[in-house]
Formats: sequence, structure tokens, C-alpha cells
Amino acid sequence: MATLDDVRRIALEFPRVSEKVEGHGGGASWRTGAGMLAWERPPRQHDLEQLDALGREWPGGVIVGIRVDGEQAKAALLETYPDVFFTIPHFDGFPAVLTRLDVIDEQLLRETLTDAWLLRVPRTVAKAWLAEHGLE
Repeated sequence: MATLDDVRRIALEFPRVSEKVEGHGGGASWRTGAGMLAWERPPRQHDLEQLDALGREWPGGVIVGIRVDGEQAKAALLETYPDVFFTIPHFDGFPAVLTRLDVIDEQLLRETLTDAWLLRVPRTVAKAWLAEHGLE
């Protein structure tokens, strides 16, 4: 089980990441100059209506959107970890998954945030960080 503080701590460990309060719900987001890698994502009324029409419900707990590397990566996460990651019609065609913090473990959260961060920094920054952490 992870918390919003875990997301904050992990995200802010990466170079060039800052936290900002924004969006419709006024939640926290973590971003680089190239855009968001993760953000708080409470349900909107329209989300709830669409899910109800599909016979689904918004899960309890804190939900965070996390950027992914395209539809294939999104589909892989959704299939591999169906209790952790989900999507909604609003995210169709958008490269991100919604993440249930109440069921994700810290290692998977860290891996998913790392992948999101790598998408949002210059290649030279990513390469240097990966080399520094023995992940190259």
C-alpha cells in the first residue's frame, strides 16, 4: 500500500521534477518542463456517469494518474496488474493509467514513476541518471 506522500517522495527524488497544485480538483501534480508524469486524479461526475453506464464503479482510495509510453505500455500494465491500474473512457487514447494507491506496492510505484519520468526529461538527463543508478 502506498500513499500520496510516497508518490511525492519518489517523484521529487528525480532531477528536474517539481510539485504543483493544479487541475479541476486542485490536486497535486509532479512535472518536468516537458509535462506531468503523475497527478492526483479524483473522479469527476462525468467519469462516474460513464462508469455507471458500463456497469463499473470508481474504486475507493486515492487515485493517481501516471504517464506511460503509449497504448501498448498502458495495455500491458492494465492486463498484468488489473487490481492496481485501471482506465476510464476519458483516458481512451491517452497514454496514462489510473493507479490505486491503496493496493500498489512501493516497488511497482517506483518503477512506474521512473518510467513516467524518463518520458518527461531530455535524453541526456535520463541517460546520466540511469548510468548513475546502474540501470543503463
